[in-house]
Amino acid sequence: MTSTAVWMFVAVRHVEDRVLEHLWTGGYDDLTLAQARMAARLDESGMRLTELAAAAQVTKQTAGFLVDQLERAGYVRREPDPRDARARLIRLADRGLRARERAREIEAIVESEWEQHLGVERMEALRAAVLDLRELTDPWN
Repeated sequence: MTSTAVWMFVAVRHVEDRVLEHLWTGGYDDLTLAQARMAARLDESGMRLTELAAAAQVTKQTAGFLVDQLERAGYVRREPDPRDARARLIRLADRGLRARERAREIEAIVESEWEQHLGVERMEALRAAVLDLRELTDPWN
């Protein structure tokens, strides 16, 4: 029997595929899945590279490589960290913010499709269960 976690992964990959396709058709066709995953982990206040690498579960070198690509393409910017002048924060640039907004559009569409398929009650139960699982699964909760 296939585990629940595998089926959750399949659903996540479906959403990632839909988001990337929506981004690509909206003019963000230079984004790769790895870059999009990295940018998706950036919080509103910005993050240091080591924090971003930990959130993305990649090495600092991999994170640095992807951030360099995202910066060259105009999705992110680096700026001084007000807490430590020696450190830099990575933040979404205007292009990255617009891409994130476009991604949110298709995420809402997918959730609506799921709700239509499952029904309101089962969708609410799914949301509640996934949120409850964050206590066990999300170290940044």
